[in-house]
Parts: sequence; structure tokens; C-alpha cells
Amino acid sequence: MVSFLVGYGSTEGQTAKISERIVDVLEGRGHTAIAVSVDDVPPAATPAEFDAILVGSSIHLGKHAKNVYQFVRENREVLEDRPNAFFQVSLSSAVGDEARQAEAASYIDEFVEKTGWHPERIALFGGALRYSEYGFITRLMMKRIAKEATGDTDTSRDYEYTDWDEVEAFAADFASLVETGDVSADGETEGTEA
Repeated sequence: MVSFLVGYGSTEGQTAKISERIVDVLEGRGHTAIAVSVDDVPPAATPAEFDAILVGSSIHLGKHAKNVYQFVRENREVLEDRPNAFFQVSLSSAVGDEARQAEAASYIDEFVEKTGWHPERIALFGGALRYSEYGFITRLMMKRIAKEATGDTDTSRDYEYTDWDEVEAFAADFASLVETGDVSADGETEGTEA
């Protein structure tokens, strides 16, 4: 049995929801796992207490969550010392065109450059539009962004773009990596492209 920490930064709740689904997959494989906002990692459960760590961040207005940057910078050595993965949740990842996919990838590049952390596994998931939870200004701004990205501008309803099969496959793949111990002595994942 392996212990997993899924630390996340979630602006409107979709990254938290994805983190909980990842925990479900990991626990379904017989492991212990906890999903917690990087702001709320309890002192008794520091990242160093876990065998493997996944970090997730939402993209809001083109930026990763600041608290995720801080968490990674403060725990980079611990992250690099054990199996690790990063997942990003954005509206750009919900759209199949090349320009939006390139935009989503550029967020990852910027994150890696700013933190110096090179995750062993990376996943990009579509997020959600929570019009029902936005204030007036945010609703207008998100409607404008959605018009270009997805065309979903009916603010009387919410939209979810997360491919849950993709989330579960990512979690299972990462668990398999950890279970097989397919990690070299320097912490690098064998045969992995990040």
C-alpha cells in the first residue's frame, strides 16, 4: 500500500472535484490517498510523509493558482525525491483546436519555468464554467472567454468539460508507475516524457 497526497489549488471547485476522483481511483487500487487544498495541508501530514505526490492547479484568467506556485517552490525537493505528477485544469484543454491546445501547453511551460519543477507525469484536463456561481463581472468576463473557446454562453446553466475517463486513466497510470517502482535512483521516471 502506497500513500498519496493530491494537493491542489482550485478557484471554482473543478480542480478539487478532479482531485477527489483521483483519490477514489487510488483508494480503489488499495492505497491510501488524501486530496487537500495546498493551503490546507495539515502540519501533521507534510508532503514528506507521503510516498507519492500529485499537484493540481486550475487556470483562471490565464494563470495558475498562486498558492500552487508557492506550494511547489516550498516543497520542490520533496516532490523531486518521490514519484510525482502535475495536472492542470482549464477551459483551453476543453477545446480540441490546435491554438487552444497550444495555449494550454504554454501554461505548463510557464509553470515549469517559474517553479523549476519538472513533473514526472503531466495531464491537462478540461474544466468547467460555473455561471451560477459567478458574480456579475466574472460572469460577463467568462461569457466573453467562452464565446471564443466553446461557444457556451447561456449563463442560465453551468457547463462541465472534464473527461472523467481521462482523469481516471491518468490516476491509474500514475498509480501503476508507483506500484511497479518504475523510478530510477535519481527520482526520474524511466521512459517518461514530461
